[in-house]
Amino acid sequence: MADNKINMPHSAGGIVRYFDDYKSKIEISPYLVVGFIVLVIIFELVLHTL
Repeated sequence: MADNKINMPHSAGGIVRYFDDYKSKIEISPYLVVGFIVLVIIFELVLHTL
């Protein structure tokens, strides 16, 4: 019964973890990005109403 085992290849299922290999010198906070997007949306709304 032990001879009938099916061995599957060991893999990550196509998942590649890029953040382990590369670290950027410039890091931007997620809060800053969201705040900038909100400011752009507000700016466009103001321009649209004018």
